[in-house]
Amino acid sequence: MNVRETEDACLVPSYTKLPLTVVRGEDVWVYDEKGGKYLDLYSGHAVCGIGHSHPKLVEAIHEQAKKLIFFSNAVYNDTRAAAAKLLLESAYPLSKNVFFVNSGTEANEVALKIARRATGRPRVIAMETGFHGRTIGSLSATGNQKLRDDFPENLSNLTDFVPLGDFDTLEHMMSEDVAAIILEPVTSVGGVRIASRKYYDSLRELCLGYGTALIFDEVQTGFGRTGEMFAGMHWDIEPDICTSAKGAAGGFPLGMVILSEAISTAPAPGEHGCTFGGGPLAMAALKANLEILKSENLLENARKMELVVRDLLGAIPEVLAVTGKGLLLGIELECPAKPIVRALLDQKIIVGGCDRPNMIRLLPPLTVKAEHIKQFADALTKALAGAKQSA
Repeated sequence: MNVRETEDACLVPSYTKLPLTVVRGEDVWVYDEKGGKYLDLYSGHAVCGIGHSHPKLVEAIHEQAKKLIFFSNAVYNDTRAAAAKLLLESAYPLSKNVFFVNSGTEANEVALKIARRATGRPRVIAMETGFHGRTIGSLSATGNQKLRDDFPENLSNLTDFVPLGDFDTLEHMMSEDVAAIILEPVTSVGGVRIASRKYYDSLRELCLGYGTALIFDEVQTGFGRTGEMFAGMHWDIEPDICTSAKGAAGGFPLGMVILSEAISTAPAPGEHGCTFGGGPLAMAALKANLEILKSENLLENARKMELVVRDLLGAIPEVLAVTGKGLLLGIELECPAKPIVRALLDQKIIVGGCDRPNMIRLLPPLTVKAEHIKQFADALTKALAGAKQSA
């Protein structure tokens, strides 16, 4: 059997995969088994923010592996201490401590558990277009009705869903039973959406008034993706709990729950644990990733390249809108996105879709340059012209 046949035979089918076998990556490029070179504007679900196989990240993991691959966080570790300190210095100003896990959905599970523990309350308010993961707890706060209905044995009976940006409905649903409000500051899978600054300000004040924990799910928006280290920094709005994962360690599996000082004492020793959370290899990768983001000015580049995308795509008549911030961008088309995604792949460019059927998502490495965006704009123009001819 070849690679694709072997995977299809051996793996649980969690994704409908692109017809592409990736064997190597370098910066914004990935390569297939025949040496074909693809421009990656998706970063493997917004993961490889510093580019594929960054040399400094590879070196940091290699050096750590030579010293110590693993011991649980039942002991102290020098790499973990250094990485945690650097992370908290880069996070929201009132960040007090961090709990390390392995993925985004696990981080959101922990965040919801801590919010309920801190407040003694059962209920959660989430957004109708929010996506927080597919494990039972985080699925319960995910807005996609179909995903929840597929596994009805969840906790969504304890969750109220509201439209992002609709503060009046949110305020009406608030009560003394609400432990947390959870949202992505910029939605991604649910369609790239942002609320107004006034909404985020009002949300923060509402949570303070009710003693409710505000959770920002920054699994995708963290680590420079939107042009700030964390997305809430665009509006100077600080959550009580911030979760993140995808871009945290340059592709090495890592998730985290960052707690503000106000909520940092909620989890008592023994109430939660994670064997592999904060492992030495992940911590070496986290530290290297943070250092690269800073030394290469990648947050600034994300802000600059957003403007390039908006400028070049604004000249394409079939592009109705560009939404999002930094390099988490939604390209709204006048036609269905799926055929365009495939047509771009035929031109060796990888992009993503989302729950909005006419939208392409761009989540490129933060190292992307204007020349790469120009290549994408030209290919998109060609793909849209081809779609018109075949219509």
